[in-house]
Amino acid sequence: MNATSIKFPVLSNEGGLAAYLNQIKKFPMLDAEEEYMLAKNWKSTGNIKSAEKLVTSHLRLVAKIAMGYKGYGLPLNEIISEGNVGLMQAVKKFEPEKGFRLATYAMWWIKASIQEYVLRSWSLVKIGTTTAQKKLFFNLKKLKNQIAPRTEGDLRDEHVKDIANKLNVTENEVVSMNRRLSGREQSLNAPIGEDGDEWQDWVVDNDMDQELKFAQQEEMEQRKDLLKDSIKILSDREKQILFARRLDEEPKTLEDLSKIFKISRERIRQIENKAFEKLQKHMLNSAKSKNLLPAN
Repeated sequence: MNATSIKFPVLSNEGGLAAYLNQIKKFPMLDAEEEYMLAKNWKSTGNIKSAEKLVTSHLRLVAKIAMGYKGYGLPLNEIISEGNVGLMQAVKKFEPEKGFRLATYAMWWIKASIQEYVLRSWSLVKIGTTTAQKKLFFNLKKLKNQIAPRTEGDLRDEHVKDIANKLNVTENEVVSMNRRLSGREQSLNAPIGEDGDEWQDWVVDNDMDQELKFAQQEEMEQRKDLLKDSIKILSDREKQILFARRLDEEPKTLEDLSKIFKISRERIRQIENKAFEKLQKHMLNSAKSKNLLPAN
């Protein structure tokens, strides 16, 4: 399946965005049984009409997710187009027998496709190539809203330090990334059509919001299950240190744990990092094996 085999509403440029959003709201949502039958038909027979219904019924989900990436200063129509590519990949690989709704599975693909586009569009030289720096790029706005809501311009020193600790990057990287992102921020109140309609007006849709909320809730439950299953691979000491450092409401310091376990602070840090890496790797592999993540 490729872009030419699916009949999409026209999404040509920013000027046509309002018309596109109006068109995709006309596609009906699918109930669980209809979605399952269409997915089975597409998988067993290759019926492109079934695939088309699965894709078009989730175009509003793509638009809703794309809204979260508008602040990166990139053309919204291109962000949506990239999200649609991810949606098609999700439909192509979706296995209805696993018992999950397509929206839950597709969220991973849509986000991955959009994030790859954003990273390609922003210079990787500027962003940095490490996992931590990319994590900073995509999580800074969310953390800012949690720690310092409505803050404009440079962050306060204590907020910079807090974010740097949470994302395992330097304080200078936080300051630099915040300044670059702030320079590209765009309002959700920006007009998208000749009638003066705003982007946020077009993404308010109760059915779509409920589907996204359900998908996010199901995604969170899956992550909890993955964590519960993956934590079993750690030794008792690794579990205790990881929980004490990263999962407890009031994390313990390296000094506290060095006294408890009677080893150096550096050794505590090494055990913590090793345990976290083991946990991440196991959760990632488990998610892919259960058809919950794009299997690139």
